[in-house]
Amino acid sequence: MLWKDRLRALFSRSPDGDPGMSALTPVSPAPSPVSAARASRAAAIRHSPALEQLLHVLRDHQNLQILDLGEVNQDNVAFLTSLGHRLYSEDLIRCVDSVFGDGDPAVTHTSPARQRDFFEQALCFPAGHFDAALLWDNFEYLSKPLTESVMHRLLNIVRPGGIMLACFHADARGAQTPFYSYRIQGPGEILVHTRAHRHLVQPFNNRTIEQLFQPCASIKFFLTRDSLREVLVRR
Repeated sequence: MLWKDRLRALFSRSPDGDPGMSALTPVSPAPSPVSAARASRAAAIRHSPALEQLLHVLRDHQNLQILDLGEVNQDNVAFLTSLGHRLYSEDLIRCVDSVFGDGDPAVTHTSPARQRDFFEQALCFPAGHFDAALLWDNFEYLSKPLTESVMHRLLNIVRPGGIMLACFHADARGAQTPFYSYRIQGPGEILVHTRAHRHLVQPFNNRTIEQLFQPCASIKFFLTRDSLREVLVRR
């Protein structure tokens, strides 16, 4: 099946049968026996239905360009390149910290000069360069103005019809939340490692997630029973 046909099939089903609506997919939290055995040794390993569906699209193609905006790690490089794809890793939050410092994001993230410096270092790719992007939970640690600027750049470098995976904390009640590193262990399995605890700059609910990706063709939500909400977005 062609790349665009796989994407169309992935995003075409919604609860009421309307292909134009966002789909909400309930997911069983029960891990496989292998996953359960691993979880006994590393409790942070979780099942990721969004990643599982993303890989359904990726595995039938070769030489796709994939962007990973999380912490650079060998697990993701090895897994995705083993599928015949090329992975570009860019630690977005590390770059944010480097350029904007540790001041109030509501102030520092809005500086035109610092935003200009930031985009001279981050997301410097040609238009339509990527077929897929792993966004993880980065948006929650950016101010709204910087989020809008990052989304504008992403919509330029991810080609129309490309696919993006993002995560959001489902129950962010405290000022400090775990900031994760996501390490792909296998189809639908991610080792979620806490890099640090960070101030949540802007929490997201389903409505604000839809608003964030409003320029995109479609968005699909996944229900899980842990602290992360996952979405797949078709550019």
